[in-house]
Formats: sequence, C-alpha cells, structure tokens
Amino acid sequence: MSELQRIAKEITEKFGLDFSFYAENTNPKSGPVCDRQFESVIDDGNYTFFRFLYKGTGYVGSILGVGETELNYARLLPPYIESFVEKEAELSKTEHLKRILQGESSSMGIYKYTTKYSVKGAHCFTILLRVPKLMEETLAVLEQYGGNSLDTAVQMSEQTCVLVRFLGTETDGYRASVDYAEFLAQSLKEELGLDVDVGVGPIVRELKDVAFSYTQAENTLRYADVFAFPGSVHTYRECILIKMIEDIPEVKLAEYFSQITDEHFKEVFDDEEMLETAENFLRSSLNVSETSRNLYMHRNTLLYRLDKIEKSTGLNIRLFSDAVSFRVLTVLHRLLKK
Repeated sequence: MSELQRIAKEITEKFGLDFSFYAENTNPKSGPVCDRQFESVIDDGNYTFFRFLYKGTGYVGSILGVGETELNYARLLPPYIESFVEKEAELSKTEHLKRILQGESSSMGIYKYTTKYSVKGAHCFTILLRVPKLMEETLAVLEQYGGNSLDTAVQMSEQTCVLVRFLGTETDGYRASVDYAEFLAQSLKEELGLDVDVGVGPIVRELKDVAFSYTQAENTLRYADVFAFPGSVHTYRECILIKMIEDIPEVKLAEYFSQITDEHFKEVFDDEEMLETAENFLRSSLNVSETSRNLYMHRNTLLYRLDKIEKSTGLNIRLFSDAVSFRVLTVLHRLLKK
C-alpha cells in the first residue's frame, strides 16, 4: 500500500466518506472517473470530483454523492492531503528513516533525507536485530560500532531494531555484510550479555530501495523461526528457495505435496528426530563425518538413518540431485505445517 493509499484509507475511516483517487491523465481500470475537464470541483450527478496535488503529481479525487456536504469536503481535502508532505519535513532523522524502511516515505521525502544526511548514491543494506531486552543500550552499542557516521540505528518495534549501514559507491560484497552482522552480534554479547537474532538484508544501490532490503531481512528472521535455522545470524540468501516456494499459493503447494509424497514419506516428515538428522546432513554439505560430529552421533547410527530415509522416500540424499529434491520437499512440509 502506497503512502497516498494510506492517506485515502485514513480519510475514508476518519470522515466516513466513500473516497478514491487516480492520477491525472491516466485511465484507471476501476472506480469512478471524471470524463470532463475541470479546474477545481465538479460533479456528474453521482460523484463529486476535485483536483489535488501530492508530492508534485496531480490527482483527481472522488467522493460518492453530490451536495453541499460533499462540496465542502472537496474544497477542504486538497490542503489536508498536501499537509502530509509537510509533516515529513518535521521528522527526526530516525523517524524519517523508519518511514523510509517501512515504505511510507515519498520519493521527495527520500530525496530530502539523502541530501540532508549526505547519503545520495550510497550503497546500503539493513541488519535487523531481535532484542529481548535493553533496547536503548543496544541502540547505543550499534551507534558506537557503526562503521561510519552515516550508519544509523532505528528502533522498529518493542523488540526489534535496524542498523542501516552505508557503503559508499563501492560495495564490500555479500560476505563482508555477513561478517559485519556477526561482529555486531558478538559485540552485543560481550558488551551487554545479550543473545540476539539477526537478519541481514541484501545490499541495494540507493536508499530509495532500502525498504526492499528491510523486508528481506524481516522475512529471513521469520523463516529462521519456522525452519529452526541453527545459529543467530541469518541472511536472505539462505532463504531464496523458501521464498520462491512460499510465493506459490498454499492450495497449490498442498496439491504438489500430496502428489509427490505417500505414507512412507510422512513417516520421515512426522519424525522430528529423523527430519533434523536429514536437514543437518544437508547443511553439512552431505558430509557424514561432519554431521556425526555436529549431532554427537555415531557414524553407523547416521548411516542407518540415511538408509532408512532412502527406503521410505526412494531418495538417496547422499547424492546431490536427490538431496535437492528432498530439500524442496522439506520446505514444502514446513511451509504447509506452519
């Protein structure tokens, strides 16, 4: 939902109006449209139309009904809508950045932020932290360890905050962003005794795209919960397959899963211990020795379980192609189970 759509929703709820809008010189596919040229206010017998500007763009607004009441609203709403732009200029640095992260800032608002704080054209990414307590102290540590004066920490909710890290025109790359997130998590552990969950969003070329990085970081932490990822720092790249599959409608996912699996599959998927063994084996790059060490499991026990999985599913997950198939099925299972 765009910022203007949010404003329209607020108008509808606050004033009890059937209000909608469309950009001038466009042909909206739905909603009332005025087919005549007019200067300020006009009606067609059913709707009252009025023109207004929002962030430099002209729009036509419509109110269901005609009469003195609708006419008064049509005169009052343009300055009311335009006042929301002015509010953006009054925001503090962190409040303004929070709106940008949530996708609620206009392009003009983003431009003002980048100009005012000298981050125009700077690559950046988000590090989202879930903090169980000591939020103020956490924000102070993030500001202290920020790589440069441009990096800004923002509290997003009672238990989450974000560090927006700026990299200049040259990026350090994906690995460097993960290393930095791990450094922050370790610093919070040492400074405040906090165990935090961290989601790292992708690097974007400009601040106008930072809301995408933030959304990806949010999704990463959500997937880490659903799929019980090991460790505390997680990145969007871990979740590419999950995101692709989640975008498929749930009804279709259930159909795929039922077509591919049978009762023998379900025996494996319903056995959390067996499923965790398989997933750990996949995370260990199909390495039997490493998996045995990670699970404190005898090698023969692990091999027995892998054989049992093959017998039940027909997939030998020691082979890369079968391991990929099994991974897709486990993602389907977890998404449907959630």
